Amino acid sequence: MKCNLIRIVHTGKSRLGWDDDTYRDVLARLTGKRSASDCSATELEKVVTYMRTVGFAPTASYGRRPRVATGRKGMLSKIEALLAEAGRPWDYLDGIVERMLGEKKPVEWLNDDQVRKLMQMLIVDAKRHGRL
Repeated sequence: MKCNLIRIVHTGKSRLGWDDDTYRDVLARLTGKRSASDCSATELEKVVTYMRTVGFAPTASYGRRPRVATGRKGMLSKIEALLAEAGRPWDYLDGIVERMLGEKKPVEWLNDDQVRKLMQMLIVDAKRHGRL
């Protein structure tokens, strides 16, 4: 819980465009501490609430887009479109890859044939559900 709040505070800091001095001044004013890691969960919630009042609006995360080699970027764009159409997060691929290979492996580590097979599996799923 506390780690997640620290992550939200740091995301808010960057989205609000605060420099390090402004960020630490706000922390000191609200909690009496100059580091988020020194704050309790309650204090971090207070900081997040303040950030929301000054314009920070955290968005729902659908995971991080994998970083792949240049040759696979086209296939990854198609995979991204298929996931968006289905309303699924990037994490959905982790389960598919695990079933496909029998082991946990990040999408970044897949070779061209494996990424192509992953894309084909998503196309079949989209056809099955009438999205394609």
